[in-house]
Amino acid sequence: MAIKSTIFKAELQITDMDRNYYHDHALTIARHPSENDARMMLRILAFALNAHERLSFTKGLSSEDEPDLWQKNLSNEIELWIDLGLPDEKRIRRACGRANRVIIYTYNRTGADAWWHKMQGKLQRFTNLSVFNIDDATVAALAGFSQRTMQLQFTIADGTTLLSNGEQSLEITPTVTRR
Repeated sequence: MAIKSTIFKAELQITDMDRNYYHDHALTIARHPSENDARMMLRILAFALNAHERLSFTKGLSSEDEPDLWQKNLSNEIELWIDLGLPDEKRIRRACGRANRVIIYTYNRTGADAWWHKMQGKLQRFTNLSVFNIDDATVAALAGFSQRTMQLQFTIADGTTLLSNGEQSLEITPTVTRR
């Protein structure tokens, strides 16, 4: 019998002063059996950093044809494609061809640096691609926020995010690899 996804509920209060976006989101997140708490929390962080009323989680790890998150317009065209990790060149090419904008959030700094060194030249032509890195200490700290039911506040200003759940807080500043 296959292991089923674990369902998490998150109430997000987002104050993004960089984009003048102030909104609350009630999310239901399915954590794939092969996904750990840190990666799931990275998906929530990616949601908060790019929050929009049409941004949504996808099948993610369960599908090769979908990113971790995407935002589609009313004509079902992909406006924003968000991937986590170290996708291969073919996947990035396909994403850049299908979406107006593609964002990749890498983590595991050693692996991410080697990946970027290998991919940088191959990806120069994609003007709609941005790459950010979330440092290892932040990823580890994010995992500590994971609960089956969460109330999270994200305050974003000048490229820095303050995450709080009322008991603990974490300052997050993604490193720009490519903008």
